[in-house]
Amino acid sequence: MRLRPVDRVLLGYVAVTSVVAAARLSSAPTAGWVLFANALVILLVVLANRAGDTSWLADLYPVCILLALYGALDLLAGSGGVTTHDSIVQSWETAVFGGQVSREWWQRAPSRFWSTVFHGAYFSYYLVIPAGPLWFAWKRDRQNLRRVVLAEVTTFLLCYLIFIFFPVAGPYYEFPRPSAAFLDNGAARLVYATLAKGSSYGAAFPSSHVAGVIAAVLVSARGSRGLGAVLAVPGLLLTVGVVYCQMHYGVDAVAGVLMGVVGAVTASTVNGELEP
Repeated sequence: MRLRPVDRVLLGYVAVTSVVAAARLSSAPTAGWVLFANALVILLVVLANRAGDTSWLADLYPVCILLALYGALDLLAGSGGVTTHDSIVQSWETAVFGGQVSREWWQRAPSRFWSTVFHGAYFSYYLVIPAGPLWFAWKRDRQNLRRVVLAEVTTFLLCYLIFIFFPVAGPYYEFPRPSAAFLDNGAARLVYATLAKGSSYGAAFPSSHVAGVIAAVLVSARGSRGLGAVLAVPGLLLTVGVVYCQMHYGVDAVAGVLMGVVGAVTASTVNGELEP
């Protein structure tokens, strides 16, 4: 069985998180479900590769399971039982920006219009991430499909590993919510309703929203300049919006950009192994 680069990335992540889950079983019994889920991931890798290179599912499945892997972070954290390092990140924030920009920016310049735009851009994350894989699958461009999938999966899993070993709650949890007037728009209500159903505690630094979108934009643009240009607009708005809307610290967004670049560069260095 010949594993693709993305399969090896997934199996490496499963190996690390399985060791962590086993070590945390006594303090976080929910980590046992992570071991079970990891076994299913291994089975999925085997089945996807048995399907052969002609199966598009074999190329798309890694993106499809990212949300499940994100949700497993909360199980590893004992549903909020981990010690977070927000004080450290807040000190970085003060050193870089001269204060807590995520808390102070919207207070100094409250705008219902920009709240709507930036919350909308934040939610566009759920459209930007699958856009590249689905576009290249529709175009039957397997090499660029594999490249964008590898970039996104590598980026997200690197972020997830940082969340596991350096959990940061972020301003969404650390600071009081923005005022009701600031959040009185449909986009903000949609974002908060979504986060209430599926936010993993300790997953703020770096911003995986920013990281994943940056990786998606950069690699999609390599395969299609038009697609890259279209995705760049919500990508840039999201990068700014996560700070303005008090979802992430400013340094979370900066680190997210760097992680996105790392994921994109990584995917661009394995051209030979991405050939159909």
